[in-house]
Amino acid sequence: MITVKEAVPDDALYIIDFQLKMAYETESLQLDYHTVTKGVHAVFEDASKGRYFVATENNKVIGSLMLTYEWSDWRFGTVLWIQSVYIIPEFRGQGVFKKMYQHIQQLVTPDSGYRGIRLYVDRSNHAAQKVYESLGMNGDHYQVYEWMPEQ
Repeated sequence: MITVKEAVPDDALYIIDFQLKMAYETESLQLDYHTVTKGVHAVFEDASKGRYFVATENNKVIGSLMLTYEWSDWRFGTVLWIQSVYIIPEFRGQGVFKKMYQHIQQLVTPDSGYRGIRLYVDRSNHAAQKVYESLGMNGDHYQVYEWMPEQ
């Protein structure tokens, strides 16, 4: 049975591993282990940076995602951004992300101050886009632009 819970610092090693694998799998990027480790731990040390959630089956961590926050003056509330999604390959296509997404949806209530959920996806990741669309999300409104200087 797949369960979803907010991650705790003991889950950090799984999350770090997942981030390294995701970057390589999706963008052929070899991220620096120490930088990713510091980045993941920074989230656990400062909740204003975000929150991690993990999916487990039989106490084995099989996926993770991070939530970050965007203040929306239009909505007088916070929009949750889903980022850094990773499901280990042998559990893909089994509804793990769907369970995680439904868990996050339950956080968005009139009294929570959360007004909705957003995420971004690589244009070439058609499989992920189909999953998001099947959950009722759409990519009709915005296109994301970025500038990231070399480090």
